[in-house]
Formats: sequence, C-alpha cells, structure tokens
Amino acid sequence: MSSLSDDARLRELAALRRVRDRIDREYAKPLDVESLARQAHMSSGHLSRRFRDVYGESPYAYLMTRRIERAMALLRRGDVSVTEACFAVGFSSLGTFSTRFAELVGMPPSAYRRDPGLAAGIPSWMEKQATRPIRNREARRGAAG
Repeated sequence: MSSLSDDARLRELAALRRVRDRIDREYAKPLDVESLARQAHMSSGHLSRRFRDVYGESPYAYLMTRRIERAMALLRRGDVSVTEACFAVGFSSLGTFSTRFAELVGMPPSAYRRDPGLAAGIPSWMEKQATRPIRNREARRGAAG
C-alpha cells in the first residue's frame, strides 16, 4: 500500500516539475495558475499549495521571478529600453513591471539599466546566481538568520 502512495507522490512531483519547466520555457507568454493546474490535472489551489511546498514559492511568484530575471539580463545588455524589456518578458503593463522589478531587485528598472552594479565584470557562469532577484521578505529572513 505504501508503494502506491510513493508512486502517486512521484507522479505528483513529476507533474510539478513539468509545470515549472513550462514556466521556464513559456515565461513570456500569458500564463495563469488555472491553465497550469489543468496541465498537471490538479485544482489551482492544490497546485499552488504543492508547488509552494516543493519549490518554496507559488507558481505565480515563480513566474514573476523568472520574468524579472530575464528582464534583468536584457537591461544589462544596454540595447533594450525598459518598455521593450517589459513587453519582451511577458508583462502587459509597464507599471506592474516596474513595481515587481523594484520589489524583487531593490531598484526601479530604469536605475538598474543605467547601472547594473553587481553584474558588471563577473564571469557569465556566475551571473545568474549573483543577480537572482530576491524578494524583500527573503532578504529580511537571510539578514536575520
């Protein structure tokens, strides 16, 4: 009987991985939790709870983090405007993009475009880890711990 529950758990983890992989691949497309849940054959509430349990953040927060990471890379290049970066990564509102960007990065996208700071001059293989957006609550938790 326990092997059946182990099998079910493994199937659920595989479904969650497919959802995460889809977000990674299709971050610039319109994605919502309901369509991701349908893909995983789960309710949206169950998907959100299990995704958070496994990956530490909701599917929506994971999507926002991926979009901001991609926007940061575009803005570091310097040949893309903030508006172009906004729409290229899947946001439909410049205001929402700027708010999320500032929340995750700690500065508005226009300031980041002018001076990406930390990312300048580091090897590309270190860039992703060094420039990963950190939510304000994660930064506070890390400072306190």
